Amino acid sequence: MTKLTGPRRDAASGEASALVILLHGFGSDGNDLIGLADPLAPHLPDVTFVAPNAPQKCSVNPMGYQWFPIPWMDGSSEVEMGQGFASSTDILNAYLDEMAEEFPAERTILIGFSQGTMMSLHVGPQRAAQLAGVIGFSGRLMRPEGLSGAVSKPPIQLIHGDADEVVPPSSMPEAEKALKAAGFDVSSHVSPGVGHGIAPDGLSLALHRIRGWLA
Repeated sequence: MTKLTGPRRDAASGEASALVILLHGFGSDGNDLIGLADPLAPHLPDVTFVAPNAPQKCSVNPMGYQWFPIPWMDGSSEVEMGQGFASSTDILNAYLDEMAEEFPAERTILIGFSQGTMMSLHVGPQRAAQLAGVIGFSGRLMRPEGLSGAVSKPPIQLIHGDADEVVPPSSMPEAEKALKAAGFDVSSHVSPGVGHGIAPDGLSLALHRIRGWLA
């Protein structure tokens, strides 16, 4: 099985007690999201940050990676998208198992952006040991029907810009509704005037959630 690799920022204090895993979007890589550690680390000195590269090379951006193909962007089929999604789910779960040898689930937080959010919202509830929390920026819930079989229910924070031109802003209330119906503790936040990205208000809220979940 493919083993995920990517950049890592060890805890600024030198005494790590928690882990934040950053999952990038379609066509990007871990180096893109590890930069979030710069504004977050001063407030989270005991947290280690990792940002694994997705396991598949992106067909529309050979310099980047993808968690699964997207038919309307790369011409792949729905079957290929499903196969890629399933494969990356297994690989990401194996990566989380590996990281759990260093940090227990209750001290581990998943943060996803776009396609990384889709992976986080799918894999997080599959974990037998409940994660401290999941934060999803600018993404959507891929398979709401799968929530009925959730193994654990970590708290979830959804954040989406109301000017997102890539993933419709309506994806956030749709995900929130499905997650709440399945018994998850979910909060959502709209970033006014923000497109497909992470704005200061969203990042500040993410920091607030991380600190609260790890307190």
